[in-house]
Amino acid sequence: MVSKFPAKATAAFCLITAGCFSSQANFHPFSDSSVCEGILRSSRAICTVAITVADYKYSLYGLPNDCDEYRRLLSEVHLRSAKRLLKLCEINKGFYVKAGQFVSSLRQIPKEYSLTLSSLQDQVVPYDFKVIKEVLVSNLGQDPSELFTWFNEQPIAAASIAQVHHAMLKDHQEVAIKVQYPGIEKKMKLDTRIMYSLAEFVAWFFPEFRFLWLVSEFTEAISLELDFVQEARNFETMSNNFRNNKFVRIPRIFWDLTTNQVLTMQFCHGQKVDDVVFLKGMKINPEKVAKKLLEVFAEMIFIHGFLHGDPHPGNILVSIEGQGGFSLVLLDHGICKKLDEEFRLEYCQLWKALILLDSRKIQHLAERFGVGKYYRYLPIIFSGRTIDSKSGIGKGMLVEEQKKMKQHLKALEMEDISSFMESLPSNFLIILRTDELLRSTVSKLGASKWVRLLTYGKYASLGLSLKSNPCSGVTNLVLWMEKLKRCLNKFYGKMSAAGKEAICR
Repeated sequence: MVSKFPAKATAAFCLITAGCFSSQANFHPFSDSSVCEGILRSSRAICTVAITVADYKYSLYGLPNDCDEYRRLLSEVHLRSAKRLLKLCEINKGFYVKAGQFVSSLRQIPKEYSLTLSSLQDQVVPYDFKVIKEVLVSNLGQDPSELFTWFNEQPIAAASIAQVHHAMLKDHQEVAIKVQYPGIEKKMKLDTRIMYSLAEFVAWFFPEFRFLWLVSEFTEAISLELDFVQEARNFETMSNNFRNNKFVRIPRIFWDLTTNQVLTMQFCHGQKVDDVVFLKGMKINPEKVAKKLLEVFAEMIFIHGFLHGDPHPGNILVSIEGQGGFSLVLLDHGICKKLDEEFRLEYCQLWKALILLDSRKIQHLAERFGVGKYYRYLPIIFSGRTIDSKSGIGKGMLVEEQKKMKQHLKALEMEDISSFMESLPSNFLIILRTDELLRSTVSKLGASKWVRLLTYGKYASLGLSLKSNPCSGVTNLVLWMEKLKRCLNKFYGKMSAAGKEAICR
């Protein structure tokens, strides 16, 4: 297949491939063994991407991109390529698995990729406890036997960058100890460096397929996860934000046993938030859990402006403890984002405009976010409605509306998607990813789509009230409810009137 490419393309491919290998060999912070391991992983990645580029070029060669045959073949190539990437991630493991999971949580990539890569799990073989013990001793200054009454050498969880052990302190407090794997930061630097090179390589062959924004976001997220001291601070910030919420539990940090590589926190019992069998067995309504989950994250985004950016089910437990019959335990605060106040308010305004379908306001805010050209797609992305929809909130789309949406989406090209994602501010990208993870969990819990829309509309309205009442804080939530109720009644009154008008027509 490569032989069919122009000589310039073939030569460039060889040069880039050679450059990728040489950049690894000259990356000084690594030992010889880690360089060899990195070259092995990276050579697989280079070969996978090279074959994928060849597949796209050869399979779609000579076809106009506006014909049905092109779209059919493009979907087939997407699927083949996604399967190759899945295999690459499974073999290379580590950061490649996390990268695949990161990509699968984005709706803005072709569905063939997101659906295929969503099967990735952190199937990590735990490190031998001798290695973990060395990290503990070097960071805490004492042998575990001197610090704990007992320490379970078998991890209760193992992921790409760390594993977690269960132990009990001398004062009989149960703790969970997250221990970072030795040398993981060096591996991260090598793997992300090759990912950048590959993204540039793909963009050279396919200018419309630009993924540097994705690699940049992933690298930033992983870098945040490696700083356990910052994660501990995030735990405390989140705990303070939800100190008066009876449905939220944040494990307490033990600072005297926390370093950059070791994080010691209160041990909390519970099951994954999407474990419907457990919830029903404990007579906990899954839909109520879904509603509370949405309310918690809506409060983070619209009220606090401090967001937990990795809400996959393994990071959120349902505990049977709590005044409301259950509580949500929020774990793993490595990827947290502080939203600046201007963005928080504008995002609140966007959701108010989405609920009211205020097209002028949506266009204005899209321009503020740097994506004014694509303002018509924001309602589709967030609420599943077109910008000129006549259907009420939470209702299904009319047949005519469905046709229009298909036409809009059919007109989109990869260049549009790349341009849209590149233009979005970083705050917006983490919200998009978080929202997609929440949608998946809420769907598994059996909650209807309108619950999310109403919850976000409600908290967006509340978030806007903070601008004129900055001293109130979350502790005065009850005092705002009457004002919020009046505002929401106004919203839904307009939507109801619009619905009745559409029926009369």
